[in-house]
Amino acid sequence: MNKEQQIIHEWMAAHGWPYWTPHEMLARVTEEVGEFARVINHEYGPKKRKASEDAEELEAELGDILYALACFANAHQINLDTALQKSHEKVITRDLTRFT
Repeated sequence: MNKEQQIIHEWMAAHGWPYWTPHEMLARVTEEVGEFARVINHEYGPKKRKASEDAEELEAELGDILYALACFANAHQINLDTALQKSHEKVITRDLTRFT
């Protein structure tokens, strides 16, 4: 676990909260990605925010996605730093000359 994942894990344990089931966590990640999509649509797309809606921030929505993913990773003993590094290595190998 990376440092941030450890903080989340310790906080959950201190409150006696178990991680949700995989299906529940997938639903949570999907919900958070939907909220991120809504912000993108408001900022860059044709569907502008209603005057009655609070302005959302991209950073906050990304944080919510990362938090949900960290909970999923913790429940499955996955270090997100390692997972991201492996994905990056895969991309730089696979796409080395793709965009040249």
